[in-house]
Amino acid sequence: MPHHTPLIATIVGGLALAFILGTIAQRLRLSPLIGYLLAGVVAGPFTPGFVANQELATELAEIGVILLMFGVGLHFSLKDLLSVKAIAIPGAVAQIAVATLLGMGLAWALGWPVGAGLVFGLALSVASTVVLLRALQERRLVETERGRIAVGWLIVEDLAMVLTLVLLPAIAGLLKSGADASPAATSDIVMTLLITVGKVAAFVAVMLLIGRRVIPWVLHYIAHTGSRELFRLAVLVIALGVAYGAAALFDISFALGAFFAGMILSESPLSQRAAEETLPLRDAFAVLFFVSVGMLFDPGIVLSDPLPLLATLLIIVVGKSVASFLIVRAFGHPMSTALTISASLAQIGEFSFILATLGVGLGLLPERGRDLILAGAILSILANPLFFFALDRVKTLLDRLGERDLGERVIKEMEEHDVEATPTQLTDHAVIVGYGRVGSLVGRRLLRAGYPVLVIEDAHGLADKLREQGLETIVGNAAKPAVLAAANLSRARWLFLAIPNGFEAGQVVEQARKANPSLDIVARAHADAEVDYLRKHGANYVIMGEREIARGMIEHALGENTAIDDTPNSPQAA
Repeated sequence: MPHHTPLIATIVGGLALAFILGTIAQRLRLSPLIGYLLAGVVAGPFTPGFVANQELATELAEIGVILLMFGVGLHFSLKDLLSVKAIAIPGAVAQIAVATLLGMGLAWALGWPVGAGLVFGLALSVASTVVLLRALQERRLVETERGRIAVGWLIVEDLAMVLTLVLLPAIAGLLKSGADASPAATSDIVMTLLITVGKVAAFVAVMLLIGRRVIPWVLHYIAHTGSRELFRLAVLVIALGVAYGAAALFDISFALGAFFAGMILSESPLSQRAAEETLPLRDAFAVLFFVSVGMLFDPGIVLSDPLPLLATLLIIVVGKSVASFLIVRAFGHPMSTALTISASLAQIGEFSFILATLGVGLGLLPERGRDLILAGAILSILANPLFFFALDRVKTLLDRLGERDLGERVIKEMEEHDVEATPTQLTDHAVIVGYGRVGSLVGRRLLRAGYPVLVIEDAHGLADKLREQGLETIVGNAAKPAVLAAANLSRARWLFLAIPNGFEAGQVVEQARKANPSLDIVARAHADAEVDYLRKHGANYVIMGEREIARGMIEHALGENTAIDDTPNSPQAA
């Protein structure tokens, strides 16, 4: 067997370096993302030692983008997308225009022609899909109003870049010559534009008319075979297959194709299971994306071109942020939404690299411009976690400026804005956190017994369905104090924690116990450590699935209710 295996070396080397440096970053209380990017710098061609295959790393990273956008689509319905069109479309277009003009201004100052300035400005105007979504997911904002606006904004930016990539070769000659467009050239451009819009419309039509029926049907059929391997394979085939088909047949980006596939599948009851099955691969390939970005960075540009690099970085992290903040506020959205959108968009990524490469290939953009774009992307991605850190600390910053009342209002707004329900009037009721497979079984049994039930669910699509069924539902993260306050825990009878995340459940338990010392709290766990953790924070009863399965087996075999002793040295365990 040959030992020269660049694919394996790239995967192993990239993941190993990302693990080591990500762990160090986490230890230093920084985002692991910074460690992943530095891993790419270490594995890149501009530093000594191990050098990974850059082309393979880029293709592997593309798989990460596909899976990530597919996962977002699974939690993002067409209704959600249309609900934010009033701000996402004009906001994204205006922000792209502002960033492009700023980039063209810098290009003019550097003595570049108009064509180079246009490509440079457009490359600085579009945010990275992976970085934006990672930041929103880490803070559980994807399914909030702020998150929906950010994702909708991102989709509009991606569509604009798809259009740009198609039109740029057609107008490259015009941009280089600087001459007025002839009637024939104008006709070609208009025709190219119409063809591109037609392809996008055709893809959307195919997904809505055919994919909406075929994709859920295929997944349901595979689910009824009972094979978990086939189900996982079916989900991956749908995500990757639709993304590749969108690119090959309709000239749509992989990311947009995968997003629409996930959005179509989100209407299926199996969407949650599909999201769980793809999560490990999404995380692994997303890490490879950041490694591949780091490999593009030449640290030497910091010394060779410091002032243009600083100006480029300021356009990305300041110019875009201020523009998006003002646009969101102009549309009447609260400060929390404006700050979140600003922080989310203060970076550039994969489309910028593609556009820069195309610009150099067409002779429009000098290689110096591509280097500035790559360096600006790396530094802005490195700085992005700091923007969210600052966002989380905005109250403290405002307090230091003597604006204590303003700071309190901003934080209160940020905490409460995403709670989509007024405080419940229910009393002596059961509160169920998470209405998936476990929570729904608990809820149906309580409803049959005649008890009032309130659900806390952070998935908007599921929450809408529950409300349509007449079940009172609060949308939001139960760990937030404002969400729990709306659930009226002080007058509730039970709290059922049906979510699988033990750490998050512990945060809820701790707050619930303070709100109602006599509340009966029941939680689920997957390990002994989680059982101890939840009990320590105030849960009355913690159920671990493995123990209940064993108990059921023993009851069936022996016909009696036998206690399960799972200590390693007990005779029963032996």
